[in-house]
Amino acid sequence: VLQVDSSIEQVAMTIRIPAPAIAFLLALATGQSCAFASHNIQTTTQTHRSLQRPTSSHHKSIDLQNIHKTRSSAAALQLRAGASSTDNNTIPPPPPASNLSLLKFYFPCLALWISGPLLSLVDTSFIGLSAKAGAVGGAGSAAQLAALGPATTFIDGSLYLFAFLNVATTNLYASALAKGAVENTKNKSNKSGVEEKPGEGVVRTAAKTSLYSGIGLMLFLLAVARPLIALYIGPEAAASPGLLDAAHEYVKIRALSMPTSLLGGVLQSALLGAKDSVTPLVSILYSTIVNVFGDYLLVSKLHMGLKGAAIATLCAQLAGTIAMIPAARRKLLSKGSSLGLLPRWMTKRQPDEISARTFLKFAAPVLTLILGKISAFGFMTNAAAGLPGQPATLAAHQIALSLFFFASPFLEVISQIAQAFLPTYTVLPKEERGRKADVAEWHAASERFVFRLEKVGLGVGVLIASVVGSIVAFAPGIVTKDAGVQAAAKPLALILAAGVSLTAPVAVSEGALIARKELTYLAGVYFLSTALLPPVLRRIRSGGGPVSQVWICFALFQLFRSTCFLGRILATRGKTDAE
Repeated sequence: VLQVDSSIEQVAMTIRIPAPAIAFLLALATGQSCAFASHNIQTTTQTHRSLQRPTSSHHKSIDLQNIHKTRSSAAALQLRAGASSTDNNTIPPPPPASNLSLLKFYFPCLALWISGPLLSLVDTSFIGLSAKAGAVGGAGSAAQLAALGPATTFIDGSLYLFAFLNVATTNLYASALAKGAVENTKNKSNKSGVEEKPGEGVVRTAAKTSLYSGIGLMLFLLAVARPLIALYIGPEAAASPGLLDAAHEYVKIRALSMPTSLLGGVLQSALLGAKDSVTPLVSILYSTIVNVFGDYLLVSKLHMGLKGAAIATLCAQLAGTIAMIPAARRKLLSKGSSLGLLPRWMTKRQPDEISARTFLKFAAPVLTLILGKISAFGFMTNAAAGLPGQPATLAAHQIALSLFFFASPFLEVISQIAQAFLPTYTVLPKEERGRKADVAEWHAASERFVFRLEKVGLGVGVLIASVVGSIVAFAPGIVTKDAGVQAAAKPLALILAAGVSLTAPVAVSEGALIARKELTYLAGVYFLSTALLPPVLRRIRSGGGPVSQVWICFALFQLFRSTCFLGRILATRGKTDAE
């Protein structure tokens, strides 16, 4: 400090500029307090001059005290400003995201997440309100709702099975952007020498993988959907008049949208990884309008039943993906780049993609999580289908399941926030000019953000649980006119609300653990919980208990997972990744 201040004084004396003026310029350059710099230089100047002239030992001791006071005041000023004594040697973590920025991400992202369950819920409402209440056979409201239950679960489960593509895309793309940010590289050159944005390789690999996976899934469903649905719902429900035929027809039509649905999902996930939840809203607007109009025309007016609902949802998903592709290309890819959907031998240049091994290495553990969730809902529907009181029992289960899927996005969005924002803290910058990131400090900032999300998730979970529980308890007429189905659904209100509330810590903690790449632990918890669930549900089915017992079992399933996930976060609190 003395050497720098002495040099400033010598420069000031040489070029006849006052020392405070030079202090002001240095303060602007270094970002420090002008008042502190000026005071420090003036005090040190006096000390420097006093040291130049002969002094007594008493004067020297006073001068040394002044120097000590000057340094102490500087340290105190830095501490008051919130800086540490090592600020000049370390790179601080990014500032926490503001509430406004999180809200701007949350609500558009909520619209994206809610679109899928909303399409199924719209189908459920139109079928329940348009079919003939109390009618016998396939034309009845309860019969068509009972067929729609396993059909939508089968389709949504098939799509959800490939949701690992979306999770991998979001995390890999967010990490690529964070790496580009800390390296201060906006564009890079691929193997062909063409400049590209960071993360373009992730987008191309994800798009191609999703399209090919969707084609394979479509062909698979068209070939073996009927026997799988019969196995899924069990012999008792399959024996109901027209139930299996209606469910199979619905699945066949919806299967045609698998390629575009998976493609649209990964493009949307890449945009979320870029912290952009507004751009995909255009496609959601298209799909929502098409679905509501199609259900109104085909189900309510033309009375096409499940077939009409399936056609309306198919057209909605096609319209949404077609609307998303050009917007995603402008946002995610550099000008002139393609999504790489065509085989490489048909393109003139080879995209600089990430390896499939890197992509699948991240996605494979996530697939275990997805399988665990799908298995849970599948076992629940299978157990409900084998209980007495059909088709009202299965129809009541379908209403509760649709409302749960409707409520889940309000909490899954917070998980998405964790996956999109936490990589900012996990990708550490390289050492620059002798300064490097303090791993403990960056990890602490990450933990503060996680617990901030946990509190938000708890509040949102309680609120949305109250809403869905109230619908079942006090307003079941919103989703069905059948009195028998309403009576069967009312006992599920409180249990459904408990299951939704427990989903809040599950979703938020799961998103944080995925962002931290703790996939092996997540996979282990899901494997264990999924192994314990089927035996309990089989006992409920064989005992002929009420459908409420199925949902009590699910609430305990959520309690187990939330305890494991929160326990993992608390156990690793204050520890770095290496520890």
